[in-house]
Amino acid sequence: MKRLLLAAVLSATALAAVADNIVLQNDEMALTIGDDGLVKSLVYKPGGEECVQPGVDAPVCVITQYRPYDNENFLMFPAKPRSFPSNKCYMSGDTLMAEFTDTYDIVKLKVDITPSYIAFTPVDRDYRIEDYGVKRKTELDELTIMQLPLKKRERFGEWLNVMWDDSVAVALVGTHPTTFIDSRVERDNTTLLAQTHTSVQLFDSGTALIVTRPDSVLDRMDALERDYDMPRGVESRRLPEYPMSYYELRDVTVDNIDRNIELAKQAGLKTMVIYYVDFAKACGHYEWRPEYPRGMADLQEITRKITEAGMIPGIHIHYSKIAVTDPYINDGVPDRRGNVVARFSLSEPIDSAATTITVEERPEGVRMEDGRRLLQLDDELIMFTDVTKTQPYTFTGCKRGYYNSKASAHAAGSEARHLDVDDWPLFIRVDQNSGIQREIAERLGEIYADCGFRFVYFDGAEDIPMPYWYNVSRSQLEVYNAMKPVPMWAEGAQKSHYGWHILSRGNAFDIFPPERIRPAMKRYTLRCAEQVACDFTSVNFGWVNYLAPSEKTIGMQPDMYDYICSKALAWDSPISLVANMPELDRHPRTDDNLLSINLWETAKLDKSIDPELKLAMRDPEREWTIMPRRDGRFEVREVTQLTPDSLNATMPVRAFSYCIDDNNTGIIYWNGNGESTVTLPAAGVDVKLYAFDGKRLKVRRDKEGNITIPAGERRVLHIALPVDDARNMFLKNL
Repeated sequence: MKRLLLAAVLSATALAAVADNIVLQNDEMALTIGDDGLVKSLVYKPGGEECVQPGVDAPVCVITQYRPYDNENFLMFPAKPRSFPSNKCYMSGDTLMAEFTDTYDIVKLKVDITPSYIAFTPVDRDYRIEDYGVKRKTELDELTIMQLPLKKRERFGEWLNVMWDDSVAVALVGTHPTTFIDSRVERDNTTLLAQTHTSVQLFDSGTALIVTRPDSVLDRMDALERDYDMPRGVESRRLPEYPMSYYELRDVTVDNIDRNIELAKQAGLKTMVIYYVDFAKACGHYEWRPEYPRGMADLQEITRKITEAGMIPGIHIHYSKIAVTDPYINDGVPDRRGNVVARFSLSEPIDSAATTITVEERPEGVRMEDGRRLLQLDDELIMFTDVTKTQPYTFTGCKRGYYNSKASAHAAGSEARHLDVDDWPLFIRVDQNSGIQREIAERLGEIYADCGFRFVYFDGAEDIPMPYWYNVSRSQLEVYNAMKPVPMWAEGAQKSHYGWHILSRGNAFDIFPPERIRPAMKRYTLRCAEQVACDFTSVNFGWVNYLAPSEKTIGMQPDMYDYICSKALAWDSPISLVANMPELDRHPRTDDNLLSINLWETAKLDKSIDPELKLAMRDPEREWTIMPRRDGRFEVREVTQLTPDSLNATMPVRAFSYCIDDNNTGIIYWNGNGESTVTLPAAGVDVKLYAFDGKRLKVRRDKEGNITIPAGERRVLHIALPVDDARNMFLKNL
C-alpha cells in the first residue's frame, strides 16, 4: 500500500496530543513519546497490550560524541565518549523534533505512518549558538534514532531485531543498509536500538517500527521492503521452492554433468550448485580453467542440462576478496585497491635489494601468520619475516618482488601498506570504499545472467573490513543487485541486519566428519535453526559431505542422513549435499544414502508429516527413520541406535531398533562397508525379514533354530520379542 504522509492524517488517527505527549499510531500500535524526550508507552491496540517495560526512563533519541566537542562541555567532562539524551520532543508537521541535554542540537526525524509500520528518517539538524562563550556547530559521531525498552517475551530474533510471543511481535528494523540495528539485553527488559554513525552515513538512513500479530510479521516486512525498494526477503521466503535442498557439485565438467544429474535425481534433489573454483582459475577476474576450453559456452551447457533436467542451478562464489594468483595481484602491477590493515611511512630510503624496511610508526596489529605478512610499496609486493617492536621499527627478512611484482627502490616517506590478507592466505580482501567490489560484481552478474543461475551462496562473507555490521551486507548487496533476474534466494557465510532481506535462507556450516556429525549438528546447526526461526527464517542443514568408508573414516551412513534430513524437515529447512562423485561411486551404501535423502526431501516438500510429529522431531536427542512402502507411501519411526559409531572387520554392521508394540520389535540394519551375514539365536522366536521397501524376504533356520541373514543394503527385521530382548538377541553374535 502506498505510504501515507503524516501531515495528511494529523487530524485523524495518526497523531494526537495527550497532556503534551506525542502519540504516533496506526490501527495496530500507539507509540507515546513524552515532551520530555522519553518513551512513555507502546501499545498493541487490538489486544490493548503494553509493550514497553514500566519504570524504565529511556530517551527516545540520543546523540553520542567520541569526546565532548562543545567548548564548555569539554571543559566540564572527561575526554571519552559521551551520550546526550533527548530531553524535549515536539512535532513540526510530519517531523519529530528532538532536543538534547547539554548540547545545542535539534535533530529532525521525518515520520512516515502506514498501516504496516511507522518509519523514522533523520533528515537534518538545527543548531542553536548562544551569544556568549566560544561556540561552534559541533560534530555528531552517532545518533540513536529510536530506542525502545521492551518487556521480555518468549522469543527474540536478534538478526531481524524482533521481540515476540504468541500474542504480539515488536520489531525495530533498518530501512537502509547504513542503519545500525542493535539490542541491549538488561535484567528486566530488552532495549531495541536504531542508530546512524557518521563514519557511514548520519542522515537519510532510517528505521521502521512494526507492532503486529506474529503471523503478520512477514506481511508487514513485505510492505516495508516494497516501499523502500529493498531486496525481497519475504517474497523469497514464501516461494514454494524455498525449502528445496541442493546438490553441490565438485569438479564438474561438461563430461560428467550427466552422471551428477542422475545422482541428484536419485537423492530427490531439485536444485544444484556450481562452485566457481570448478570453472574459474581464481576469484577476481574469474578467468576460465583449462577444463572449460570453450569458456562461457561450457558453463552454459552445464547449466542448460541442469535446467532441462527440471532442476534449478545456483552459484557458490567468493566475491569480497581477490586471489593472489589473479591478475589483480599477479600480473606484475598489483592493484592498489586491496584493503589495508595498517599504513607505515618509510623513515629512510631502500634500494631494490634491501631486506629490511624501517618505518616511522610502531607496528601495532601486524599480522604474523604465514602468508599474511605482506606489504605493498607502490607497485611492489614484499613478504616480511618479522618486525621489531622497539625503535627503530624495522620489518626484517623481506622477500622482494613478491607475487610477480618488480623489486624497486622506494624513497623515504613512501607509504608501506600492510595488506589485509585473508586468514585463508590465498586471498586479499578488497577495499569496500573503492570501486573494485563493483567491478567484481559486474563480472559475476554477467556469468550469473548468461548461464541462467537462479540463486547464490555468498561464501567468505566475513572477509571484509570494518564496520562489519555495514560492510557485510553492503558487499553482498553490490553483487546481489548485479544479478539478473533477482536471485530466488541467497545464503551466506555471515549475516548482518540488513542482510536479512538478502540471505533469506541464512547460512550453511562447514563440513563435519562423519564421526562427529551428530554432536556437531547439536552444537551448531540445531542451535542455529532454533535461533533463526525467531527471525522468521531458516538455516541450511549442511554442508553435508559425502565420504565412503576408508581406513580413516566410517564414511557417511544412512542413519546420519536420517538424522540430518529429519531435523531439516522439522525446521522447514534445506540441506546441501557436497557431491564428491568418486566417493559416491565407491561407497557400497550410496543407494541407501541417497534413498534416505530422497524420502525425507519428498516428505518435506509434500508437507506430509504431521505438525505434532515435526515438533517432536526437533528434539536433538530423538532420532527417526523413514521407510518406503510398496504402495508409494512411507512410514516414519523413532529409532534407537544399537551399534557403536565404528566400522571394522569385526563390527561391520550398523543397526537401529524401534518398537512395533509391547511384544514386537523392528530392527533396521545394514553393512556399512560391504557384504556379510548375521546369525541370530532365534530358537522359538518368530522372526520376519523384509527389504527396506517392505517386501517380505525368506528366512531359513538351521536345526538348532538359529537363522543367518544377509547384511549388505538396509533391511528390516521384525522380531516377536519386547525391545530389550530383541536387541540382546540381535547383538549377541555381532
